[in-house]
Amino acid sequence: MPQHWPAADIARMILDGFDDYREHFRQITVGARARFEQAQWQQIQSASAARINLYEEKVSEVSDWLHKAFDPEVLLDVAQWPLVKSAYIGLIDPRLDDELSETWYNSIFCSLFSHDLISDGCMFIHTTRPSLRSHERAAQTRTYHPQGSLSSVLAQVFDDYCFDVAYGDLQGDLARLEGQLRENLPDWVCKDPALAVELFSPVLYRNKGAYLVGRLYTQDEQWPLVIPLLHREGHGIEIDALITDEAEVSIIFSFTRSYFMVDVPVPADFVGFLKRILPGKHVAELYTSIGFYKHGKSEFYRALINHLANTDDRFIMAPGVRGMVMSVFTLPGFNTVFKIIKDRFSPSKSVDRATVIEKYRLVKSVDRVGRMADTQEFSDFRFPLSKFEPECLAELLEVAPSTVQVEGDTVLVRHCWTERRMTPLNLYLENANDAQVREALEDYGLAIKQLAAANIFPGDMLLKNFGVTRHGRVVFYDYDEICFLTEVNFRYIPPARYPEDEMSGEPWYSIGPHDVFPEEFPPFLFADSGQRRLFSQLHGELYDADYWKSLQEAIRGGKVIDVFPYRRKAREC
Repeated sequence: MPQHWPAADIARMILDGFDDYREHFRQITVGARARFEQAQWQQIQSASAARINLYEEKVSEVSDWLHKAFDPEVLLDVAQWPLVKSAYIGLIDPRLDDELSETWYNSIFCSLFSHDLISDGCMFIHTTRPSLRSHERAAQTRTYHPQGSLSSVLAQVFDDYCFDVAYGDLQGDLARLEGQLRENLPDWVCKDPALAVELFSPVLYRNKGAYLVGRLYTQDEQWPLVIPLLHREGHGIEIDALITDEAEVSIIFSFTRSYFMVDVPVPADFVGFLKRILPGKHVAELYTSIGFYKHGKSEFYRALINHLANTDDRFIMAPGVRGMVMSVFTLPGFNTVFKIIKDRFSPSKSVDRATVIEKYRLVKSVDRVGRMADTQEFSDFRFPLSKFEPECLAELLEVAPSTVQVEGDTVLVRHCWTERRMTPLNLYLENANDAQVREALEDYGLAIKQLAAANIFPGDMLLKNFGVTRHGRVVFYDYDEICFLTEVNFRYIPPARYPEDEMSGEPWYSIGPHDVFPEEFPPFLFADSGQRRLFSQLHGELYDADYWKSLQEAIRGGKVIDVFPYRRKAREC
């Protein structure tokens, strides 16, 4: 070993790379306001994908810097990396984004070393950051006190939150918002002199919307507050709604949504603020919702290992129909499924392993419009053998021996994805009453339509590939056959040439690899004739090739179709 092993120099280069990443991340993020004001809808989608891809690009770049700057025998001497970690801790202690910098360090370490060398001595498996920060920080919220006058406080809010594009009908919007506020809250709250409105200072942007996020509170109670804004081209900015229901706000921050663009110099403070108004959300999901998906992954992993260490929970196979491509297992007490690719697929599946991986990674970068579950990709998970039910482990070893291996008292999972656990739609319908069936099928059709509006065709639309969330929303979660809607060739079944054609078990017409015949959907999707009839009443247009073609034309024409993550109240003309 060299006499002066360069731990501090390596730590500094890693942190310099993090600063470079953070600055590029910030530049993309702060551009969200101008993109919203200028109605640059397609650029918004491109910026969202670019920001997601930025992390891995910058990790690769810093890894190259390190390889060029240091002799391999020095850089790759893992025994010395506790010194790098110690030096790095000293560098990040004063920072306001220190928790993110730990995750960045872990990513650099994993880019240099085999996962077999991961340890808490060399990297941050457990955080070294205090749960309560002592930094002196500038306030990131604005607080308003109505003093009995809701109209004046709303006017003050929108005087503070102004844009380079004017509000189209501010007075009308304010009157409508005041009405919604009085409708949403008990009458005594609106009159309470202690009522306060607290809003996060930066505006959050996502897709075609901008959002003010905060809370309403008195001495004894609080309600979340989200106010979505829209830019109606040629008509100015419109205040679209006022939302105080925790379940609806939770859906806005759902794992099925694209990530917000919001400039947060102190991420932990904002996540703490969100956690106070959405106590049911895990911090991992909140970090992910504002674009820090890698740190969300770190928080998820820490929660998982803590759960395993402190409960008797054991892995079981996930309920539902066994997949033809993926095998899915779960922990009953941990609201997540773990998905691994089988070594051999069902003969009816034409995809290969590389294609499946490509499809799952695609989901990370497209607009999920509240209808596709976000995923996290992991390599080399190690779990205690004792944490698996024997039947579960036996099945995993049978269907995916190249991915799941037993090493002594440890189970190694070489590659998997994690997703939020949901109730498979087919199982939900089996136990649902008539009203629940109707509601679920209505939302199932909306899910398909909203995915199509985002240029996503699910491919395999069987009920078993959709789940029902705790809020009753239907979400797609099986991605091995997804593609862009504009890649599909929607066709009508041509008329039979002869009577014998219709009696034949084989089609009398040619079928290309991208051909889809919507007329065939009803018996394919529904074995239950009652459900089939009901769905035809609710969403019969999905069986018409022209419906799909019209969506394709709109998307090819550059239209970004509105999909709202909240319920919109009818407006008075």
